[in-house]
Amino acid sequence: MSTPPELTELSFTVSGRVARPCAEVYEAVADPEQLSRYFTTGGARGRLEPGNDVTWDFHDFPGAFPVTVVEADSPRRLVIRWGGEATTATDGTTTTTFEFEPVDGDTRTLVTITESSWQPTADGAKHAFDNCEGWSTMLAALKVWVEHGINLRDGFYV
Repeated sequence: MSTPPELTELSFTVSGRVARPCAEVYEAVADPEQLSRYFTTGGARGRLEPGNDVTWDFHDFPGAFPVTVVEADSPRRLVIRWGGEATTATDGTTTTTFEFEPVDGDTRTLVTITESSWQPTADGAKHAFDNCEGWSTMLAALKVWVEHGINLRDGFYV
């Protein structure tokens, strides 16, 4: 019987389909004005592009969170780093990757979000589960915003 590999880091992946082309869905994530309308309830500042000064603010988690854009490959991929607790990164951040895959001739987009870098501890699992819930909610809000122009989070947390 072989020994399973040692767990050194926790991560998760969530995904969903949005009935719009990749470029439109990518733009709804990269553009701070749109992101502020359905996800960052306290507002987003700075376009998701490397080198930009980006912050995300949430009414339900007060305070602006700095976001570092590692990669922006429109309309297919975004990679960011932002603060977390109980992370494995020496700078206390997690890495979040957004992938946008065309489906049905690019009439729909499969959005996949993967976040990693938590310690394999009870505290690390708690923070990973919290963020998994947040990104799942973001995907639902993204879908409703892009397809119907509705802010699903409006009044949800405050």
